[in-house]
Amino acid sequence: MGRYLAMKFCVQLSCDYPQKDYGAERVYGDMLDQAQLCDSLGYDAVSITEHHLVNCLMMPAPLTFAVKIAAMTQQLKILTSVVVLPLHDMRVYAGEVVVADTLCEGRLYLGVGRGAFAYEMGRMGVAMEETRKKFDESLDVLQALLSEEEVSWDGEYYQFDPLTIMPRPVRPGGPPMMMAVMNPPGIHACTKRGFHIQTTPLSGNHQLLVDQVEAFTSAKEEMDGKGDHLTMTLSRVGHVARSEAERQRKVEQAHRYYGRFDNIFTGPGTVDQGMIREIPCETPIDELEKSLLVGSPQKIIDQLGVYADLGIDRMILNMNFGLAAEDTLDSIQQFAEEVMPHFAAAPEGLAA
Repeated sequence: MGRYLAMKFCVQLSCDYPQKDYGAERVYGDMLDQAQLCDSLGYDAVSITEHHLVNCLMMPAPLTFAVKIAAMTQQLKILTSVVVLPLHDMRVYAGEVVVADTLCEGRLYLGVGRGAFAYEMGRMGVAMEETRKKFDESLDVLQALLSEEEVSWDGEYYQFDPLTIMPRPVRPGGPPMMMAVMNPPGIHACTKRGFHIQTTPLSGNHQLLVDQVEAFTSAKEEMDGKGDHLTMTLSRVGHVARSEAERQRKVEQAHRYYGRFDNIFTGPGTVDQGMIREIPCETPIDELEKSLLVGSPQKIIDQLGVYADLGIDRMILNMNFGLAAEDTLDSIQQFAEEVMPHFAAAPEGLAA
C-alpha cells in the first residue's frame, strides 16, 4: 500500500434540513449516528457549525450538541467549526465554554469566526460591516476571561467592572482555539498568536492553498518551537462514489447544495420561513467538481495526497449536502476502510 504523509480526518456534522417535516429529532439523530460511527472507525474528530434561522448548516446550539456527542463517544475530538463570537455576550459565553469543556472531558476544540451570512447576522442585530471589529474585541475579551480573574473592560462593544468567570477553566486559558481564516497574512498573524488554523481555498484555487500553507509554516518557524503543536485544518466537501453514475449523482447534488449556499453567503439571502431558496449555483458544475472530493477511493486518495504533501494536518470532510442519511453513513465507512489507511502515521520503528 502506498503511504503518504500522515494526515488526520474529521467529519463535519453540519445538517442539511431539506423539509421541515423531517423533524429536528431526525436531523440531530442522523448527526449523532455519524458521530458514533466515526468514533468506532478511528476518525480523529467531528465538527459542528453554528448557524441560526436557516435550514442550511443549521445548528443554533453547538456547545450543547458538543456535550451530547461527548457523552455518546469515547475518543473523538469535537471541533466547533465555527462558533460566531459576535452573536454572543462573552461574559455569558465564557462560562458556557468552561462548562462544555469540562463535560467534554478535554476533547473540545473551540473554533471561532466572525460570521458569514448577512441574512443571519443582520436579523440577529449585528451588521456584517461590524462583524470584524466586534469579533476582534470579543475574542480578546473571551481570552482574558478564560485566562485571568477580576477582568475589567473599557472598549467599543464591552464596558464592565472587574469580574471573574466561574467556574474557572479546567484547562488554563480554556480549550484550544482554532481560527477560521482564509487570507495568508491573517493565517500568519493568527498562528503567531497561538491559534490552530482552519481554512479552505475556494473554487479549487491551488496557488491560494500553497500560500496559505506557507503562511502557516513560516509563522511556526518564527515561534522557536512554541508553535510546534499547532495544526492546520482544511475543509472540503467529500463523498465516496462506487460508480460513475453514483459520482455524477453526488456531484449534481453538491451543485444544488451550493446554489442554496451561494444564496445565503454571497447572494441575495432569500429565505422563505427559514428555508433558503435554491438559486442557480454561481460556479459551473464542471468547475465546482474540481474542488470536491467526490469519486472512487483511489481518486480521493490521489487528491488528498496533494494536501498531505503540502503539510495539511487534518481534513474536515463535509459529507452532508442533501444526500440520504444512509448514503452518508456508507461513505463514512468506505472512507475509513479504503482511504484513511493510506494517511496513517507509520508505526514506530518504520518511520523514514
